[in-house]
Amino acid sequence: MEPKKFNENQFEALEERPEGRRPRPLLLAAIGLVSAAAILAILGGRLPVNSLVPPPVPPTVAITRAPVTGQIQEAPAGSPVVGALVRGGQREAVSDPEGRFDLGLLPIGTTLTVKAPGFRKVTLAVSDGAPIQIRLNPFVTKGVYLTFYGIGDREIRSRTLSLLERTELNAVVIDVKGDRGMIPYPTRVPLALEAGANRIVTVKNMEELMASLKARGIYTIARIDVFKDTVLANYKPEWAVKDTRTGKPWMDNEHLAWVDPFREETWEYTLAIAKEAADHGFDEIQFDYIRFPTDGTISATHYSRENNEANRVAAVEGFLRRAREVLGPTGVFLASDLFGYVAFNENDTKIGQRIDMVSRYVDYISPMAYPSGYHLGIPGYRYSIAHPYPIVHETIKKTIERLERKIVKVRPWIQDFRDYAFDRRQYGPQEIRLQMKAALDAGAQGWMIWNPKNQYTAEALAPKGADVASR
Repeated sequence: MEPKKFNENQFEALEERPEGRRPRPLLLAAIGLVSAAAILAILGGRLPVNSLVPPPVPPTVAITRAPVTGQIQEAPAGSPVVGALVRGGQREAVSDPEGRFDLGLLPIGTTLTVKAPGFRKVTLAVSDGAPIQIRLNPFVTKGVYLTFYGIGDREIRSRTLSLLERTELNAVVIDVKGDRGMIPYPTRVPLALEAGANRIVTVKNMEELMASLKARGIYTIARIDVFKDTVLANYKPEWAVKDTRTGKPWMDNEHLAWVDPFREETWEYTLAIAKEAADHGFDEIQFDYIRFPTDGTISATHYSRENNEANRVAAVEGFLRRAREVLGPTGVFLASDLFGYVAFNENDTKIGQRIDMVSRYVDYISPMAYPSGYHLGIPGYRYSIAHPYPIVHETIKKTIERLERKIVKVRPWIQDFRDYAFDRRQYGPQEIRLQMKAALDAGAQGWMIWNPKNQYTAEALAPKGADVASR
């Protein structure tokens, strides 16, 4: 039986009684206003009547923090997603083999981002502290590339968007810092403005463009060239790879300059541009030319540190580690393009790229698996241009084998352009489909098609909604 509730007016009445007339102890006990111990103390004269007034009730305290725990599962199967990253404020947690995570206490309303390679990202807010059940939808990237000029050209952009609407395509890769270091939209990065990276603007309203792409459900990837940057190298020659013959910025076979990968100032510049792209709403930041140069008079290059394998790998790793620090709080996915031969070499291919190292920091690795790119062939396939399926399949297979973080997904670049290394043949629908099939058969999480003129072979693409599992 619950005790009777305290009524403050009853005690005021007791205090107003004439002197000498105390309330009857048995009556007080009967109505549940005092304990038996208190009655005995009053009768013995050890406590005054006014000691019966209870202490003030503390004010109600609003709950401002809540525990953040839960489980992440794959939709619709319900199997646990292992290694998913959950971030809230400055805290991170990784889901365990059962898909469970624990971020501790966080303020109510804190935005959580939940992501895992191969799935669509989820955002939600901390609420009442109850365990959170999160379902992630699998995502297989099927993308095409738009150059610095292509994204700004109305005809090219419309043609590409039409393909995205009509076919299996669901993603677009856009040059945000292209091969020459130019940024297509108005930037707010001070050094980029000073250096002239906005000398040509091809997209006047990036917010409007991104809103249009998001409304269509298109997955957006910002391609950012890291160390190949003529604009920055010319503006800051002290940060450039030097030509020992002239003392000026060194130029590759395309007459484009590179910045010194050892100079951390160049890292911060590129990451400021990447952060701006993430703020524009890109789903993914993809780093290209995250390596040392390979073509041109390499013997004439000079760097701020000794150019050996240990230093090269350390420079690339340093940049990726810093990229994860800067871009992690944005919730954006990170990707790195890799030279195709890296999958077959035990060393760093003399460019600073090692698959095991790169996989520590990114969500996606994209080997450039163009058959034309293997000018020396691969074991068993010397004339690589004639073997699109095995070239792509072996590249993906070996890349996956060398991943240090197995949660990382491999998603190659494939070829939709005329050969430049063997017999100048034009790849058509059959060769492109063979590359797509090879990638998926080997375990890739999709593919991206490269054509430098943004002219894509529509006949190679399945209609939207078609079953392409057997292809």
